[in-house]
Amino acid sequence: MRRHGFKYRQRQQGLAIVEFTLVLPLLLLLLLAFGEFGRMLYQYNLLLQASRDADRFVASKAWNSTLGKVVLTTTLQTETKNVAVFGVPVDTGPNTEVLSKLKTGDVVVAPVGTDHVRVTITYTFCPVIGASLCAGALPGFFGNRIALSIPLVATTVMRAL
Repeated sequence: MRRHGFKYRQRQQGLAIVEFTLVLPLLLLLLLAFGEFGRMLYQYNLLLQASRDADRFVASKAWNSTLGKVVLTTTLQTETKNVAVFGVPVDTGPNTEVLSKLKTGDVVVAPVGTDHVRVTITYTFCPVIGASLCAGALPGFFGNRIALSIPLVATTVMRAL
């Protein structure tokens, strides 16, 4: 009896490279998705820390002991927004933001009750691949468009001292 194993190996010779070329784009897409998800979590962590810093700043200055409640002046709100965006109470100019494209208009400072202060920062995350299309959306396969921008919202509430 004769074995035909040698011919079978010759037929399988190019199969590995074909399988690799089929799977490689999917693996690269998965790797890119993990990277973008990590980048989004990093930016959210920066937002949350900026929100905490700004809330700590305003909580230490907003309490009015004469009135017995929180008083937010426009100067204090402006300084708090600058702390959230730039890390310091003054505007340090462009390209010094905690996150790129974060503006003072994205920060909301509001009293909660009589003795708490809330700072909310809203930021739009845009993936690296779709940065030019972030304002719009990708066309979908069945008519629905796929939005690339993801809103990140960091909120902290602290008691005024």
